[in-house]
Amino acid sequence: MSWLSGGRKTRNFFRLQDKPTPLTLGILSFEAAKTMSRLISMYASLSDDEFANLREGAIKSRGVAFLNSNDETFLLNVACAEKIEDLNRAVGTVCRLSQKCTDEGLLRFDQVYTEMNLGILDLSSIELFDSKVVLKLIDKMERYVGATSNLHAALATLAELEVSERKLKQWKQNPGPKLANRTNVDYFIEKITFQRKQVKYYRDISLWNQTFDQIVALMARIVCIIYARICVVFGPFVPGLPRLSNKVKPNNLQQKISRMRVHPADTSYCLIQGRYEYKSCISKSGPIPQPSRNIGGASQVTKSSPLPKSEESGLINWSPLYIGKSKRAHQLATESMVGGAGLAARYANIITQAECYLHASTNINEEARAHMYEMLPENLKATVRGKLWGHWYTRLVEEESSSSCRSLAKGWRDALEDMMTWLGPVAHDTLKWQQERNLEKQRFDVKPTVSLFQTLYFSDLEKTEVAIVEVLVGLSCIYRYENKRPAGPRPGDPCS
Repeated sequence: MSWLSGGRKTRNFFRLQDKPTPLTLGILSFEAAKTMSRLISMYASLSDDEFANLREGAIKSRGVAFLNSNDETFLLNVACAEKIEDLNRAVGTVCRLSQKCTDEGLLRFDQVYTEMNLGILDLSSIELFDSKVVLKLIDKMERYVGATSNLHAALATLAELEVSERKLKQWKQNPGPKLANRTNVDYFIEKITFQRKQVKYYRDISLWNQTFDQIVALMARIVCIIYARICVVFGPFVPGLPRLSNKVKPNNLQQKISRMRVHPADTSYCLIQGRYEYKSCISKSGPIPQPSRNIGGASQVTKSSPLPKSEESGLINWSPLYIGKSKRAHQLATESMVGGAGLAARYANIITQAECYLHASTNINEEARAHMYEMLPENLKATVRGKLWGHWYTRLVEEESSSSCRSLAKGWRDALEDMMTWLGPVAHDTLKWQQERNLEKQRFDVKPTVSLFQTLYFSDLEKTEVAIVEVLVGLSCIYRYENKRPAGPRPGDPCS
């Protein structure tokens, strides 16, 4: 297809006249710009440097290794599933926009993407990930997104000015006191005239006046490039992803393989009979492995499934079609994980609030402590109360007058500060991940986003709750000694 290779088809003049005039995006330009920004963000996250940082930084961070898993294969499977889910969401928008196109090839883009998922389409015909042609396409998309974002802001400003303009017209029509200052009226008229010119300028250079064929063809090419890159980057770790065709010429194949330098050259994975095999290591610090289960029947499993693995590794057979249509990637967390229990957002808020109180320059008041206690689920409330009332206060009363009080508080503060160095980032990434995917707050942002495996969704529930309890008990000790509270709990204080 011409949009896939970037070439142009030679059309007969009379046949071209029969085709309807291509439509422009208009108000749909904002939806297209958001989709473009997601595609640009995905493209940036799949570069060699970003993937290397993912493997050496995020995957090996203390919080992810302790709460989620230290099995690199599992975490990369989760990352791959999320990438394909995000790409499927963008493809859904591209397919809707393609229905307004006049090019028959663009009308069948959903079929092309399905063939890519099934491994039928030869990925070797797609441009290299970081070639000059692709970089120009990305730069063009970034300019479109920036101009459309400016148009969105200019239209919002113009709408406010037009409200004031209508009030000004009503004021002129109705009999009443004369305008106090004619200069302000002239300045307002000049301002709204300039704003209308700004809107017209941004409409001309943004997606607003671009045709469906041009923009859909641009996004469709980037979608194919991103999917091919996902197969190249995650192929050694995720079985079932389409591989490069064996019909590729040796020179081109060598050029393709040279782009896979992000993968290690040691024994992290081995090539046996033309297929990548995984290391047989299971994380002991990660979540308790769950038995594999069949999702939606065998007919829904395709060649491009991002997360299939054997029962001994504890991974579930996840296919991209299943993730894209039946469930979200974060909904695949089991009940033994924080996300499966539906507590990811609540625990993230508790951790971030505790971190704020730990580093606060002022004392923590009773109202703030009571609010944090009410945020806890009932089982954690009972655990915290049991730890504080069971043996903690007995020792506190005995040591209230001793010189070890201050050193005890300092010891707890040092321990909590060290704990927050790995617990805090996971909580912050959880809230950031939710904010980035909130449809009402989506912006035209092209920066790489937080990966799902960096959040609390796949964290072991028991380990996370133990860490939260330790943080709250430590804060209680710091609050007692640094604020010099009287020994023993106060009447009616549930979180003493």
